[in-house]
Amino acid sequence: MNKHSFVSVYITNFNYGRYIRKAIDSVLNQTYNNYELIIIDDGSTDNSKKIIESYSDKSNVKIIFQQNKGLNVTNNIALRVAEGEYIMRLDADDFLDPNALLVMTNLLDSDENLGLTFPDYFLIDKDDNILNVEKRNSFEKDVSLFDMPAHGACTMIRKKFLQQLGGYDESYSCQDGYELWIKFISKYKVANINTPLFYYRQHGSNLTGNEERILNTRAQIKEDFIRKNDFDIPKVLAIIPIRGVKYSNKNLPFTKLNNNNLVDLKISEAINAQKVDRVIISSPDEAIEAHINSIYSSNKRLMFHKRLEEHARLNNDLVPTIFDIIKFTTSLNEHYDIFVVLPIEHPFINSKIIDDAINTLILFNADSLITVRQETNMFFKHDGSGMKPVLNMERFSKLEREALYRNTGGVLAFRVNNFLSTNKIISGIVGHIVIDQRSSLQIKSKLDIRIAEYLISEDNDIVTQ
Repeated sequence: MNKHSFVSVYITNFNYGRYIRKAIDSVLNQTYNNYELIIIDDGSTDNSKKIIESYSDKSNVKIIFQQNKGLNVTNNIALRVAEGEYIMRLDADDFLDPNALLVMTNLLDSDENLGLTFPDYFLIDKDDNILNVEKRNSFEKDVSLFDMPAHGACTMIRKKFLQQLGGYDESYSCQDGYELWIKFISKYKVANINTPLFYYRQHGSNLTGNEERILNTRAQIKEDFIRKNDFDIPKVLAIIPIRGVKYSNKNLPFTKLNNNNLVDLKISEAINAQKVDRVIISSPDEAIEAHINSIYSSNKRLMFHKRLEEHARLNNDLVPTIFDIIKFTTSLNEHYDIFVVLPIEHPFINSKIIDDAINTLILFNADSLITVRQETNMFFKHDGSGMKPVLNMERFSKLEREALYRNTGGVLAFRVNNFLSTNKIISGIVGHIVIDQRSSLQIKSKLDIRIAEYLISEDNDIVTQ
């Protein structure tokens, strides 16, 4: 087994003259010395070119100047040029720990079946101040659900495996790490290193803050991967549960938002979801039933289910209703593999999010799935004698604190067989999708309605500009 594998590190740069020298030097100062450095400038207009050219006399440095080809095209150029057995990208605004190549190369050298490895990292600001330590669970000991991808940069890859997968898909403008991850975990072994080995810079001009673009690209990557590969296509039923006026003391379903009832907004998105075969409205409310029969009688994909009143009371969860719906659909000789629950209180959950939830459940073979937002603040509870931090969070500094995820409740997806065996909606292996802040809005008060109306008016202003 090769104990001194040759490594190709490539730095991608576009107008990062402020940072690129530190990135380059962090490679040249590695304790591991069997490597080449490829510097690819993608049409910079700042002082980057001058800085890069100052390294042209280094025997182990290759320099490529090109014009605005984009990230994944650049990744494939590096893949073609690289001579190493392993390849790793470093972004020009980030930098490595001196031992990064040594540690990652040793791990890949130790297992010829290992295709990819990635470390923890420090999150830093524009002035190199450490903001946080991004830690991952151990893939060797703890991880059984692979829905948290490696970081796109500073992930070391066995080059021949990447070539066998066809390299990077150039149709995506970002999220190269996610696209790579989805392909890799389906074919090869991956592992992580629970030591921070690089410094990832968070600032206004990188992709970290572009949440909507990142989430949309990830959803498209999953959709394309499922379409291109031989996945079993499940039968999916979307359920819109409505307690009704009698048990909620408010007429929320017929509350207007942008001249549309909340119930009609929810029905529209559920019907437009490509992965949903049938939509059921479940409610004991006669006004809801009359509305569905009046407006949607010709829509063969939509049905009304008369929810039992005792199941709609506020102290009851959805479990009895789900059992009732299973009996109801079975009586119609309809059988579904996945149920998706879509509460009307979340007006900005659109059909793309619904489809992404279903795709994610399928792709990672989870039993159930929730929509989440990440929370990094400390949480407290009152124990009668004052506020106390939960989960022993006071033991950890801000830099060491693990992220928590808040269930937004916008989408609940689950496999019917798992529900029948556990009598629980969220159980077994629980997957997730992160949704944007707007989509996580829940209508609980008149203020929430006003916020939703404002967000819609902002959208309309953008369209008319």
